Amino acid sequence: MSSTRLFLAGDLMTARGIDRILPHPGDPLLHEAYARYADDYVELAEQRNGPIPRPADFAYVWGVALDEFERRRPQVRLVNLETAVTARGRPQPKGINYRMNPANLPVLAAAGLDCCVLANNHVLDWGEEGLLDTLRHLDAAGLRHAGAGIDRRHAEAPAILPLADGGRLLVFAFAGPGCGVPGRWAAGARQPGVALLADFSADSLQRVTKRIQAAKRPGDRVVVALHWGGNWGFGISPEQQRFAHALIDTAGADLVHGHSSHHIKGIEVYRQRLILYGCGDLLDDYEGIGDHDAWRGDLGFLYFADLDATGRLRALELVPTRQRRFSLCRAEGEDRRWLQDTLTRECARFGCSLHAGGEGALYLDWPAAA
Repeated sequence: MSSTRLFLAGDLMTARGIDRILPHPGDPLLHEAYARYADDYVELAEQRNGPIPRPADFAYVWGVALDEFERRRPQVRLVNLETAVTARGRPQPKGINYRMNPANLPVLAAAGLDCCVLANNHVLDWGEEGLLDTLRHLDAAGLRHAGAGIDRRHAEAPAILPLADGGRLLVFAFAGPGCGVPGRWAAGARQPGVALLADFSADSLQRVTKRIQAAKRPGDRVVVALHWGGNWGFGISPEQQRFAHALIDTAGADLVHGHSSHHIKGIEVYRQRLILYGCGDLLDDYEGIGDHDAWRGDLGFLYFADLDATGRLRALELVPTRQRRFSLCRAEGEDRRWLQDTLTRECARFGCSLHAGGEGALYLDWPAAA
């Protein structure tokens, strides 16, 4: 049976320090307590790991990921884009406001990204004007997106990506409880915003189910991306697990793509469908901040999932990475062991385990009865 390979990742934050090292650095002024200028984050990272090129070309931040993409050739590359793409708007009163200069948008094309999830707690950091700019710039660049829109209907509509076997990948995206999305950001009938779920109730499930059933055709595979929970902590609530299972049992999801935590979380295979509870950060500018070193937010994975024609998981390959000098490197030695030991521990609660494969990758094993 044919399979479709997807690349999935957690939070991609190309704002602040990352934006400042790219060819077209945006306004450096920040509106937060920790730092006054975005360049401060560059300097903190350099103090820890050495000089960062300025300007860096658009491929620089992707580092080893580009080699992995070339080697594994995923049909779809999907990330949670956790920044506004705008030079306009007003900073919202929330403490941290991410935005990337639109002239730096080619950084996404440098990795061949296909789709951006926007249902998160930073896409409206610069207000409705910033959100509308983000939508416009992504559309102009040919990048599909889901989870935010000019109104509720557009925010909850799927991104639709054609697959080589003639089917389609439908990507739905929602922000859930506890991830820091203000209630006022919810998209309305005539209000731009994000697709926001207030809770994990039966009503919320029905709302997602209706959207999926209205769009899904035979041969389609469905990803539901969820920005949920806090930034730190390995715990997965019973409500999250029940909702993830219900998305598969009732709504027709084939893969649940969770993010929000700045570090990796456990993985489950339920009814042969993949649930990523938290993918961690793909790329950010936290490198020089020492507040949460124990969580190792600088370490993560590139997730390559192979799905069969019915959406069932055939294989999950995880490539260990470390962020260093605002670029993705291979996680080796103690870093790699930390990743393997931590994910092994977190997956054990779901009956899953890991084994080492070729070229430094790890592979997920799951119970046959899953």
